[in-house]
Amino acid sequence: MRIAIVGGGPAGLYFAISMKLRDARHDVTLLERNRADDTFGWGVVLSEETLQNLAANDPFSAEAIRAHFAYWDDVAVVHRGTRTVSTGHGFCGIGRRRLLLLLQERARDLGVALKFESEVADAATLAADYDLVVAADGLNSRVREAFADTFRPDVQLYANKFVWLGTHQTFDQAFTFIFEPTEHGWMWAHAYQFEPGTATFIVECSAETWARAGFGDMSREESIAACEKVFAAHLGGHPLMSNAGHLRGSAWISFPRVLCETWRHGNVVLMGDAAASAHFSIGSGTKLALESAVALADELHAGLPLDDALARYEGARRIEVLRLQSAARNSAEWFEEVDRYLDLDPVQFTYSLLTRSQRISHENLRLRDHAWLGAAEGWFQQQAGAELNKVGAPRAPMFAPFKLRGMTLANRVVVSPMAQYKAIDGCPTDWHFAHYAERAKGGAGLVHTEMTCVSADGRITPGCPGFYAPEHEAAWKRLVDFVHTETDAKICAQLGHSGAKGSTQLGWEEMDAPLSEGNWPVIAASAIPWSPANQVPKAMDRTDMDMVRDQFVAAARMADRCGFDMIELHMAHGYLLSSFITPLTNRRDDDYGGSLDNRMRYPLEVFKAVRAEWPEDKPISVRISASDWVGEDGVTPQEAVAIAWMLKDAGVDIIDVSAGQTSLQARPVYGRMFQTPFSDRIRNEVGIATMAVGNIYSPDHVNSILMAGRADLVCLARPHLADPYWTLRAAARLGDQETRWPDPYLAGRDQLYRLAERGEMP
Repeated sequence: MRIAIVGGGPAGLYFAISMKLRDARHDVTLLERNRADDTFGWGVVLSEETLQNLAANDPFSAEAIRAHFAYWDDVAVVHRGTRTVSTGHGFCGIGRRRLLLLLQERARDLGVALKFESEVADAATLAADYDLVVAADGLNSRVREAFADTFRPDVQLYANKFVWLGTHQTFDQAFTFIFEPTEHGWMWAHAYQFEPGTATFIVECSAETWARAGFGDMSREESIAACEKVFAAHLGGHPLMSNAGHLRGSAWISFPRVLCETWRHGNVVLMGDAAASAHFSIGSGTKLALESAVALADELHAGLPLDDALARYEGARRIEVLRLQSAARNSAEWFEEVDRYLDLDPVQFTYSLLTRSQRISHENLRLRDHAWLGAAEGWFQQQAGAELNKVGAPRAPMFAPFKLRGMTLANRVVVSPMAQYKAIDGCPTDWHFAHYAERAKGGAGLVHTEMTCVSADGRITPGCPGFYAPEHEAAWKRLVDFVHTETDAKICAQLGHSGAKGSTQLGWEEMDAPLSEGNWPVIAASAIPWSPANQVPKAMDRTDMDMVRDQFVAAARMADRCGFDMIELHMAHGYLLSSFITPLTNRRDDDYGGSLDNRMRYPLEVFKAVRAEWPEDKPISVRISASDWVGEDGVTPQEAVAIAWMLKDAGVDIIDVSAGQTSLQARPVYGRMFQTPFSDRIRNEVGIATMAVGNIYSPDHVNSILMAGRADLVCLARPHLADPYWTLRAAARLGDQETRWPDPYLAGRDQLYRLAERGEMP
């Protein structure tokens, strides 16, 4: 093949090498617009795994690269005068200029034609002259722009500003993060050694801090001097250095996140940052480039037509690239939002930083640095007021106690509210008794009831339970008495009113659809139906509002007589109180519509009335939808923070942070722990306890969320449907023998512990 490669970075060079290794007859020309030794940045980071992949592809160049590596195992975090070190991270660095020169030498030896200071004036002509054109020309790819109608690039700038510098301070061979306050705001550095006597030193700050500090008006020299002053205590007298004056790497920039709808246009294919970029804070850009080069070379030698080979390359690599881009986005957003974490204890701050991308989980961190994580878990337990573990080893965060007012939970696991649709005329049945009793026996610290309705007309479906008749009270009291007598669990009653989503079919029938017959009237903030198929609700007048408020109060009194430890008001998911909060369903023109203050007025009236009647030593939670998932037209995460402030000021003890289900227009973005960021933001910006929900299913998720300070309690729904004893199994799997089992089940506990020790747990 006659191949033209545009771009002389790691992607282009390594692809050229890989092609010549597979067939020396390939005619490969590499075109680079800069000089041979020009480069952006100082050092690059590779993992040992990546180096092994390179060695499998080309042992010669891998060995040359390895000979110039600087290795480190530690990550150090300097925050508020404390230096915290975690080990076992196993990375290595090499100067970017050194890496390019080594790859250039190897490419020349293999017969690649390297042409520097060569501009590509016409990408279409180039494509006509060669069998294959590989566009590896970086973040600002000109080839990508030439065929933008096909590639359809989406380039978005991250909010923070950064500048890529170097220094002869080497930071004890640890990848070091340094956070320093200034009069203009916080600044921080990502520093790591990449060759003997030289380290990368990336300075980053928010755009607001950058503007207040005046960096945009400074010369290169003034900017560097200002950074030296901020980080003087950490530089050991060494200056900060920029690249040669003509390179853009010396200037402050915002990192561009590049996504392309496709990577192929005829015989032109994108590679490396031209196709997709990964934020520098996870150090995977070079890894992606090198591994993509190998993947494309493999596909081109698999015996398929060119179109098929390029399609297979893109299909296979896109999955890995998107996975790393997701991790990079998580990491970049952590740094963009770092202000919310700066008041955390150095232990929790370090844990949050180490796990920011979600590539390192709780148990993975234990494998890397057992001692540090054990000490961090001990710190968490101490903060929770736990007694020392009887066997001397700290317990995982999920097994720490938690106190709200006069209620103390044995652990941080919550059985989330899950509708059962098995009530008869609002009365819970033996199904409910068996369902909730099993989950209370299963070890969770707190068990929620499903949304229990404050009136018959406030039910979602005919199968929903209530708190409005004497027989309801008797049935609920029987359950609560069992839970308190036979288990350590606490039990919370979730109180709600269906609003416009009422009078609908059971959950396993047609969800949220009207009944085929026997519908009852529904009310809501405004006369807006849930869907065109649902009945139009009556817009509540003052009489309706007083009635429903009083129904909530009466339901709370009944819950107290039943002995519930806690209640939760359901202000989420499009039900009645939620319909006041979201502008999607609140179109009122009185004091209860319009501004957020007005939209929150009635939900707060209900809460305050309930709080006045609920015992002082018992907590109240509120569940909210922290995003309507419809953009700026609905409740946004930023507005959810304001909602949380109002709830906190009113006396709410903890916020159950959910999202969505308020409109059929919603376009949620699913994934592991996908709603946890909402809880994180509210907890750390508002300073109120939160519960995290949403696709949380493993002990690793629970412990990571808690240890990083992203929530105080963690709710699991579907996992508890599949396994009422989820918490007890998690304890056995983690080797925790302090979790209490029901006495009749002790023989089963002992067998499970033995199986867990042998790695044979079912």
